[in-house]
Amino acid sequence: QVQLVESGGGSVQAGGSLRLSCTASAFTFRTSMGWFRQAPGKEREGVAAIDGVGVTTYADSVKARFTISKDNTKNTLYLQMNSLKPEDTAVYYCATNLRFGLLVPLSSTEYNYWGQGTQVTVSS
Repeated sequence: QVQLVESGGGSVQAGGSLRLSCTASAFTFRTSMGWFRQAPGKEREGVAAIDGVGVTTYADSVKARFTISKDNTKNTLYLQMNSLKPEDTAVYYCATNLRFGLLVPLSSTEYNYWGQGTQVTVSS
């Protein structure tokens, strides 16, 4: 079992930046983790993922704007979000499968532990 707690969400104007954090209660070294988001009325979508050796995957909509990283000394996952757009508005969730690899990194079915989410609102 592992608990995940997200933080860092908030309200920002378009073009601004936010950094989300996700602290895990269990050891994250060489485990895969991901960020997902869900906007009102829409399905949850994968945003970014990082596997056990640090290979990253991004959704096309966030490439070159978002960066996922992990600090294993702090058991913390990050999502640096730059050049934010109103369409980035959503509740953001972190997730892990406590395994080394990912078959489909941005698929929610890969993950079985989820945080409670943090709201990100981008105004135009």
